[in-house]
Amino acid sequence: MINLPLNIDYSGKVVVITGAGGLICGAMARAFAQSGARVAALDLNEEAVKALADELKAEGFICEGYKANVLDPEALEAVHNAVLNDLGPCDILVNGAGGNNPRATTDNEYQHEAKEGGKSFFDLQADGVDFVFKLNFRGTLLPTQAFAKDMVAKKKGCILNVSSMNAYTPLTKIPAYSAAKAGISNFTQWLATHFAGTGIRCNAIAPGFLVSAQNKSLLFNDDGTPTARSAKILNGTPMNRFVNADELLGGTLFLCDDNSASAITGVVLPIDCGFAAYSGV
Repeated sequence: MINLPLNIDYSGKVVVITGAGGLICGAMARAFAQSGARVAALDLNEEAVKALADELKAEGFICEGYKANVLDPEALEAVHNAVLNDLGPCDILVNGAGGNNPRATTDNEYQHEAKEGGKSFFDLQADGVDFVFKLNFRGTLLPTQAFAKDMVAKKKGCILNVSSMNAYTPLTKIPAYSAAKAGISNFTQWLATHFAGTGIRCNAIAPGFLVSAQNKSLLFNDDGTPTARSAKILNGTPMNRFVNADELLGGTLFLCDDNSASAITGVVLPIDCGFAAYSGV
Protein backbone atom coordinates (compact mmCIF):
# COMPACT_ATOMS: atom_id res chain seq x y z
CA MET A 1 0.00 0.00 0.00
CA ILE A 2 1.08 3.58 -0.65
CA ASN A 3 -0.26 6.78 0.83
CA LEU A 4 -2.10 8.40 -2.05
CA PRO A 5 -1.40 12.13 -2.40
CA LEU A 6 -4.89 12.85 -3.79
CA ASN A 7 -8.26 11.34 -2.97
CA ILE A 8 -9.57 10.86 -6.51
CA ASP A 9 -12.00 8.06 -7.28
CA TYR A 10 -11.11 6.22 -10.49
CA SER A 11 -13.71 3.50 -9.98
CA GLY A 12 -15.06 2.26 -13.30
CA LYS A 13 -12.05 3.54 -15.25
CA VAL A 14 -9.75 1.27 -17.24
CA VAL A 15 -6.17 2.53 -17.05
CA VAL A 16 -3.52 1.13 -19.39
CA ILE A 17 0.10 1.76 -18.35
CA THR A 18 3.13 0.87 -20.48
CA GLY A 19 6.47 0.39 -18.78
CA ALA A 20 4.65 -0.82 -15.68
CA GLY A 21 7.44 -3.24 -14.84
CA GLY A 22 9.64 -0.31 -13.86
CA LEU A 23 9.92 1.83 -10.74
CA ILE A 24 7.95 4.89 -11.88
CA CYS A 25 5.12 3.24 -13.81
CA GLY A 26 4.82 0.41 -11.32
CA ALA A 27 4.08 3.03 -8.66
CA MET A 28 1.54 4.62 -11.01
CA ALA A 29 -0.19 1.28 -11.55
CA ARG A 30 -0.48 0.78 -7.81
CA ALA A 31 -1.82 4.33 -7.29
CA PHE A 32 -4.53 3.93 -9.93
CA ALA A 33 -5.48 0.49 -8.60
CA GLN A 34 -5.75 1.82 -5.04
CA SER A 35 -7.93 4.62 -6.43
CA GLY A 36 -10.42 2.08 -7.75
CA ALA A 37 -9.35 1.73 -11.38
CA ARG A 38 -9.11 -1.48 -13.37
CA VAL A 39 -5.43 -1.45 -14.34
CA ALA A 40 -3.72 -3.07 -17.31
CA ALA A 41 0.01 -3.20 -16.58
CA LEU A 42 2.07 -3.58 -19.77
CA ASP A 43 5.78 -4.27 -20.07
CA LEU A 44 8.23 -6.28 -22.15
CA ASN A 45 9.21 -7.89 -18.85
CA GLU A 46 6.21 -10.17 -18.43
CA GLU A 47 7.45 -11.58 -15.13
CA ALA A 48 7.57 -8.12 -13.56
CA VAL A 49 4.03 -7.09 -14.52
CA LYS A 50 2.56 -10.48 -13.66
CA ALA A 51 4.14 -10.21 -10.21
CA LEU A 52 2.77 -6.67 -9.82
CA ALA A 53 -0.71 -7.80 -10.87
CA ASP A 54 -0.64 -10.77 -8.51
CA GLU A 55 0.45 -8.53 -5.63
CA LEU A 56 -2.31 -6.01 -6.25
CA LYS A 57 -4.99 -8.66 -6.69
CA ALA A 58 -3.91 -10.27 -3.42
CA GLU A 59 -4.59 -6.91 -1.77
CA GLY A 60 -8.08 -6.74 -3.29
CA PHE A 61 -7.40 -4.47 -6.27
CA ILE A 62 -8.01 -5.03 -9.98
CA CYS A 63 -4.92 -5.38 -12.14
CA GLU A 64 -3.87 -7.61 -15.02
CA GLY A 65 -0.31 -7.91 -16.32
CA TYR A 66 0.46 -8.25 -20.03
CA LYS A 67 3.67 -8.77 -21.96
CA ALA A 68 3.83 -5.96 -24.50
CA ASN A 69 6.43 -4.81 -27.00
CA VAL A 70 5.64 -1.12 -27.54
CA LEU A 71 7.58 -1.20 -30.83
CA ASP A 72 5.40 -3.93 -32.38
CA PRO A 73 1.99 -2.77 -33.73
CA GLU A 74 0.64 -6.31 -34.11
CA ALA A 75 1.65 -7.30 -30.60
CA LEU A 76 0.05 -4.14 -29.23
CA GLU A 77 -3.19 -4.85 -31.07
CA ALA A 78 -3.23 -8.33 -29.55
CA VAL A 79 -2.75 -6.84 -26.08
CA HIS A 80 -5.46 -4.27 -26.82
CA ASN A 81 -7.89 -7.08 -27.62
CA ALA A 82 -6.89 -8.92 -24.43
CA VAL A 83 -7.46 -5.80 -22.32
CA LEU A 84 -10.85 -5.27 -23.96
CA ASN A 85 -11.81 -8.82 -23.10
CA ASP A 86 -10.44 -8.77 -19.54
CA LEU A 87 -11.12 -5.22 -18.34
CA GLY A 88 -13.00 -3.25 -21.00
CA PRO A 89 -12.18 -0.30 -23.28
CA CYS A 90 -9.36 2.04 -22.28
CA ASP A 91 -10.25 5.31 -20.53
CA ILE A 92 -6.73 6.46 -19.59
CA LEU A 93 -3.45 5.61 -21.28
CA VAL A 94 -0.12 6.26 -19.56
CA ASN A 95 2.79 6.03 -21.99
CA GLY A 96 5.60 5.25 -19.60
CA ALA A 97 7.82 2.93 -21.65
CA GLY A 98 11.14 4.51 -22.58
CA GLY A 99 14.79 4.71 -21.71
CA ASN A 100 18.35 5.24 -22.88
CA ASN A 101 21.04 2.96 -24.34
CA PRO A 102 24.82 2.88 -23.76
CA ARG A 103 25.39 2.88 -27.54
CA ALA A 104 23.90 6.39 -27.66
CA THR A 105 25.87 7.76 -24.69
CA THR A 106 29.29 9.45 -24.63
CA ASP A 107 31.89 8.80 -21.94
CA ASN A 108 32.87 12.47 -21.70
CA GLU A 109 30.75 15.53 -21.00
CA TYR A 110 32.73 17.76 -23.38
CA GLN A 111 34.61 16.93 -26.58
CA HIS A 112 37.78 18.72 -25.41
CA GLU A 113 37.89 16.28 -22.49
CA ALA A 114 37.64 13.18 -24.71
CA LYS A 115 40.32 10.58 -23.99
CA GLU A 116 41.85 8.07 -26.32
CA GLY A 117 40.04 4.76 -26.05
CA GLY A 118 36.91 6.39 -24.66
CA LYS A 119 33.60 6.81 -26.47
CA SER A 120 33.30 10.35 -27.80
CA PHE A 121 30.55 11.99 -29.81
CA PHE A 122 32.16 10.62 -32.97
CA ASP A 123 31.88 7.07 -31.65
CA LEU A 124 28.13 7.12 -31.06
CA GLN A 125 26.50 4.22 -32.87
CA ALA A 126 23.70 5.03 -35.29
CA ASP A 127 21.77 1.90 -34.40
CA GLY A 128 21.94 2.85 -30.72
CA VAL A 129 20.64 6.35 -31.44
CA ASP A 130 17.88 4.88 -33.60
CA PHE A 131 16.92 2.48 -30.81
CA VAL A 132 16.59 5.30 -28.26
CA PHE A 133 14.37 7.32 -30.59
CA LYS A 134 12.24 4.30 -31.42
CA LEU A 135 11.85 3.22 -27.80
CA ASN A 136 10.80 6.68 -26.61
CA PHE A 137 8.94 8.22 -29.55
CA ARG A 138 7.64 5.21 -31.46
CA GLY A 139 7.04 3.54 -28.09
CA THR A 140 4.60 6.36 -27.33
CA LEU A 141 3.08 6.67 -30.80
CA LEU A 142 2.14 3.01 -31.28
CA PRO A 143 0.39 2.41 -27.93
CA THR A 144 -1.55 5.62 -28.50
CA GLN A 145 -2.69 4.35 -31.90
CA ALA A 146 -3.73 1.06 -30.31
CA PHE A 147 -5.62 2.33 -27.26
CA ALA A 148 -6.85 5.85 -28.12
CA LYS A 149 -9.38 4.28 -30.51
CA ASP A 150 -11.41 3.32 -27.45
CA MET A 151 -11.41 6.93 -26.25
CA VAL A 152 -12.45 8.29 -29.65
CA ALA A 153 -15.40 5.90 -29.62
CA LYS A 154 -16.38 7.14 -26.13
CA LYS A 155 -15.66 10.79 -27.02
CA LYS A 156 -13.78 10.99 -23.73
CA GLY A 157 -10.43 9.97 -22.32
CA CYS A 158 -6.97 10.98 -21.21
CA ILE A 159 -3.44 10.28 -22.42
CA LEU A 160 -0.48 10.94 -20.13
CA ASN A 161 3.01 10.78 -21.59
CA VAL A 162 6.26 10.62 -19.64
CA SER A 163 8.73 13.24 -20.81
CA SER A 164 11.87 14.29 -18.92
CA MET A 165 13.74 17.30 -17.61
CA ASN A 166 16.11 16.58 -20.52
CA ALA A 167 13.36 17.86 -22.79
CA TYR A 168 13.82 21.36 -21.34
CA THR A 169 17.61 21.48 -21.27
CA PRO A 170 19.67 18.53 -22.55
CA LEU A 171 22.08 16.83 -20.21
CA THR A 172 25.63 16.10 -21.23
CA LYS A 173 26.52 12.57 -22.40
CA ILE A 174 22.98 11.57 -23.50
CA PRO A 175 22.14 13.46 -26.73
CA ALA A 176 19.73 10.87 -28.16
CA TYR A 177 17.69 10.47 -24.98
CA SER A 178 17.48 14.24 -24.49
CA ALA A 179 16.33 14.81 -28.07
CA ALA A 180 13.88 11.92 -27.96
CA LYS A 181 12.24 13.26 -24.79
CA ALA A 182 12.03 16.73 -26.34
CA GLY A 183 10.12 14.97 -29.11
CA ILE A 184 7.74 13.48 -26.54
CA SER A 185 6.95 16.95 -25.16
CA ASN A 186 6.28 18.25 -28.66
CA PHE A 187 4.21 15.17 -29.53
CA THR A 188 2.15 15.70 -26.38
CA GLN A 189 1.16 19.15 -27.63
CA TRP A 190 0.42 17.75 -31.08
CA LEU A 191 -1.83 15.03 -29.67
CA ALA A 192 -3.61 17.52 -27.42
CA THR A 193 -4.47 19.63 -30.47
CA HIS A 194 -5.32 16.69 -32.74
CA PHE A 195 -7.70 15.04 -30.27
CA ALA A 196 -9.22 18.17 -28.70
CA GLY A 197 -12.45 17.85 -30.67
CA THR A 198 -12.93 14.23 -29.65
CA GLY A 199 -12.98 14.90 -25.90
CA ILE A 200 -9.52 13.41 -25.31
CA ARG A 201 -6.98 15.36 -23.25
CA CYS A 202 -3.24 14.73 -23.56
CA ASN A 203 -0.61 15.93 -21.09
CA ALA A 204 2.79 14.82 -19.84
CA ILE A 205 4.87 14.82 -16.70
CA ALA A 206 8.59 15.57 -16.74
CA PRO A 207 10.20 13.74 -13.82
CA GLY A 208 13.30 15.14 -12.24
CA PHE A 209 16.22 13.00 -11.13
CA LEU A 210 15.28 9.78 -9.37
CA VAL A 211 17.48 7.13 -7.83
CA SER A 212 16.80 3.67 -9.23
CA ALA A 213 18.55 0.32 -9.38
CA GLN A 214 19.67 1.20 -12.90
CA ASN A 215 21.38 4.50 -12.09
CA LYS A 216 22.37 4.15 -8.44
CA SER A 217 25.97 3.29 -9.29
CA LEU A 218 26.18 6.40 -11.49
CA LEU A 219 24.90 8.67 -8.74
CA PHE A 220 26.66 7.27 -5.67
CA ASN A 221 30.08 5.89 -4.85
CA ASP A 222 30.46 2.59 -3.02
CA ASP A 223 30.72 4.46 0.30
CA GLY A 224 27.39 6.22 -0.29
CA THR A 225 28.81 9.62 -1.15
CA PRO A 226 27.57 11.37 -4.31
CA THR A 227 29.60 10.94 -7.48
CA ALA A 228 30.87 14.08 -9.22
CA ARG A 229 27.94 13.97 -11.65
CA SER A 230 25.48 13.46 -8.81
CA ALA A 231 26.97 16.43 -6.96
CA LYS A 232 26.41 18.58 -10.07
CA ILE A 233 22.77 17.52 -10.17
CA LEU A 234 22.18 18.29 -6.51
CA ASN A 235 23.99 21.62 -6.75
CA GLY A 236 21.63 22.56 -9.59
CA THR A 237 18.52 21.51 -7.68
CA PRO A 238 17.14 24.14 -5.26
CA MET A 239 15.67 21.49 -2.93
CA ASN A 240 19.09 19.78 -2.91
CA ARG A 241 17.69 16.26 -3.21
CA PHE A 242 16.43 13.70 -5.68
CA VAL A 243 12.76 13.11 -6.50
CA ASN A 244 11.04 10.06 -5.06
CA ALA A 245 8.92 7.97 -7.44
CA ASP A 246 5.87 8.41 -5.18
CA GLU A 247 6.17 12.19 -5.62
CA LEU A 248 5.14 11.79 -9.26
CA LEU A 249 1.77 10.35 -8.29
CA GLY A 250 0.04 13.57 -7.29
CA GLY A 251 0.65 15.16 -10.69
CA THR A 252 -0.27 11.92 -12.45
CA LEU A 253 -3.58 11.44 -10.65
CA PHE A 254 -4.45 15.12 -11.02
CA LEU A 255 -3.77 15.39 -14.76
CA CYS A 256 -5.71 12.20 -15.52
CA ASP A 257 -8.83 13.28 -13.60
CA ASP A 258 -11.59 14.58 -15.86
CA ASN A 259 -13.01 16.74 -13.09
CA SER A 260 -9.92 18.36 -11.58
CA ALA A 261 -8.07 18.85 -14.88
CA SER A 262 -10.96 19.15 -17.33
CA ALA A 263 -9.50 22.25 -19.03
CA ILE A 264 -5.87 21.15 -18.94
CA THR A 265 -4.44 19.68 -22.13
CA GLY A 266 -1.12 20.04 -23.93
CA VAL A 267 0.95 20.79 -20.82
CA VAL A 268 4.20 19.20 -19.63
CA LEU A 269 4.39 19.32 -15.84
CA PRO A 270 7.89 19.36 -14.29
CA ILE A 271 8.14 17.39 -11.05
CA ASP A 272 11.77 18.10 -10.35
CA CYS A 273 12.50 19.65 -6.93
CA GLY A 274 13.02 22.98 -8.70
CA PHE A 275 15.71 21.87 -11.19
CA ALA A 276 14.10 23.62 -14.18
CA ALA A 277 13.65 26.88 -12.26
CA TYR A 278 17.29 27.33 -11.22
CA SER A 279 19.78 29.14 -13.44
CA GLY A 280 22.78 28.04 -11.42
CA VAL A 281 23.33 31.50 -9.95
